[in-house]
Amino acid sequence: MDGDNQTSSSDFILTGLFTHSAISGFLFSIICAIFFMAMIVNGVMIFLIHIDSHLHTPMYFLLSHLSFIDMMYISTIVPKMLINYLVGKGTISFIACTAQYFLYMGFVGAEFFLLGLMAYDRYVAICNPLRYPVLMSHQVCWMILASSWLGGALDSFLLTPITMSLPFCRSHKINHFFCEGPTMLRLACGDKAAYEMVMYICCVMMLLIPFSVVIASYAQILITVHQIKSDEGKKKAFATCSSHLMVVTLFYGAALYTYMLPQSYHTPIKDKVFSAFYTILTPLLNPLIYSLRNTDVTEAFKRILARCQGAPGVTRREF
Repeated sequence: MDGDNQTSSSDFILTGLFTHSAISGFLFSIICAIFFMAMIVNGVMIFLIHIDSHLHTPMYFLLSHLSFIDMMYISTIVPKMLINYLVGKGTISFIACTAQYFLYMGFVGAEFFLLGLMAYDRYVAICNPLRYPVLMSHQVCWMILASSWLGGALDSFLLTPITMSLPFCRSHKINHFFCEGPTMLRLACGDKAAYEMVMYICCVMMLLIPFSVVIASYAQILITVHQIKSDEGKKKAFATCSSHLMVVTLFYGAALYTYMLPQSYHTPIKDKVFSAFYTILTPLLNPLIYSLRNTDVTEAFKRILARCQGAPGVTRREF
């Protein structure tokens, strides 16, 4: 076999989300719109948090990095899927598949840890408000951020070499729209024990540990809120946590199905739907949930619009 054939034989074929049917063009348009909207909305969120001094708080500092992570991991998946549809073939090289898997695991792993640790911020804000500047200091925020990136990087460096070193002898056709671990595992043959053990450990790290932090934090929050006598105080406390809790539920729920349920519960269609939900739709929903349910963000947006519509001299001085 010559070199070209060897190279082509190592390529994978992604079946994608789109089929050449009557609705494929419509579905392509929707995914394309979601991608660009997610990039714009997350970019606007980062810009508002950076430019408006009222949002220079620990919660919004972490939220800006959540938006950055959303932008990064949706960019590792959707552009390739859209290009494959436009050119009419779903080929992805072994190196590109490895790179996509590595980046995806790193970014998603970082988001898992960051969402979990952001629950600690809500716990401190409600249960220890007087000590908030100390418990959520600038150094603590950077420690939370560094821990999140470290956890994501650890997942990537552990799982990528094991996954991509498996012999893919059954087929190189991936019944998915990107190189996701459980789907890649179905194509592999030989001894998968090492992969399954490391995957189990990583799933515990990525899902159960952050989820435990969320459960513990919100258990304390519920106890504290229950002790608040005024209805206005309770309403404000719930409003403070509702956005984060909603994002956690959406993101963790879909990921728990993908990585924690036994393979007997999985089907290709379900895998694509759940994966599309937390890799494509969630990056758009996250900033919308935080902005639409948060008066601080909407007020910051109004202030920026007012500056842009103001006198040129004022605009230059403010920016």
